[in-house]
Amino acid sequence: MDKPPLALDQNFSGASEDFPALLRRKGLLQIVPEPTAAAGNHSFVQTESTTILAFKFAGGVLVAGDRRATAGNTVVYDRADKVLEIDRHSIMAIAGVPATAWEMARVLEHSFQYFRRTQLQEMSVDGKVRALSKLLRDNFGFVMQGVGVVVPIFATYDRNSKPEARLYFYDAMGAQFEVTDYAATGSGSPAVRGILYYENNWGDKKLQQLNEEEAVAIALRALDTAAEADTSTGGVDRGGKIFPLIKIVSREGIMTLPEEKIAGVFRQKVA
Repeated sequence: MDKPPLALDQNFSGASEDFPALLRRKGLLQIVPEPTAAAGNHSFVQTESTTILAFKFAGGVLVAGDRRATAGNTVVYDRADKVLEIDRHSIMAIAGVPATAWEMARVLEHSFQYFRRTQLQEMSVDGKVRALSKLLRDNFGFVMQGVGVVVPIFATYDRNSKPEARLYFYDAMGAQFEVTDYAATGSGSPAVRGILYYENNWGDKKLQQLNEEEAVAIALRALDTAAEADTSTGGVDRGGKIFPLIKIVSREGIMTLPEEKIAGVFRQKVA
């Protein structure tokens, strides 16, 4: 007599054993190994960049970012550029996934250039701010999938408005918020905001009254303090002599502070 069909096996009990378990017991289910990370499974860890800050001081707006980029608990790169020049008076600082943020910066740069060349004038500050907001909204589908999140800071100088120095931060959905004094985003931002709040309210001077050297010292202290509590923040790498990237936007345009000057301020006022 032929053996009854598998589903009618006398040892099968639907109440205690599911169908895959029965197949495994009969040796009919082949175990397929899980795909590796190189094949693109869920164990992929995206590269992220933190921490950035910006605040208004007597000479314009100072924008600074540490240099560390991480993927999980791995330091991917220790000289990442998180403070990007978009046009002659606009800076975008990035916290989040560099691949997405750098592409946004390139799109913004081309958009501003195209407007200036076709309209023979600079795009308004409101137009620039909304252009970045739209890029963030368009990227939100990827954010919902857990990839490509970017939370930037945008600083610009507008000679046709009061105040002339303008500073904005964003959320991942593209909402923009203009701030009067300072902004910080990224994993180390809680410590940075605490330091900037303290200095602005109880320091020797308000942030907007600081000269350039004093402003640089505050930025270095904030990032170095954040690095003590947040492993994703590089702060000042004393061993590798790697310092944060600092740019200043003012009426004259954008100035990148040389590393030698930043190192000198660090030695004299921070270390």
